[in-house]
Amino acid sequence: MKRKANHYLDFRGSITSISLLKLIQTFREMKPDEILEILGSNLDTRSDLFKVLPDGGYELIFLDMLEEEESLYRIRLKKKK
Repeated sequence: MKRKANHYLDFRGSITSISLLKLIQTFREMKPDEILEILGSNLDTRSDLFKVLPDGGYELIFLDMLEEEESLYRIRLKKKK
């Protein structure tokens, strides 16, 4: 059974730099083993997400493309201990 996410961020239509700042803030506030789900539509933001997160600080649960023509994606991460 899939676990529900503890935190949700919706970056559809947002500015990349603001999205990344919000991600960093949310990730710092998360407790180990909590899950973060991110929705977005900007492919540049998607690739930058992993650059701002600490190396080895998270586990990628899945990365899903929801709608090819709109580049809508969903990412689920679990914070490591």
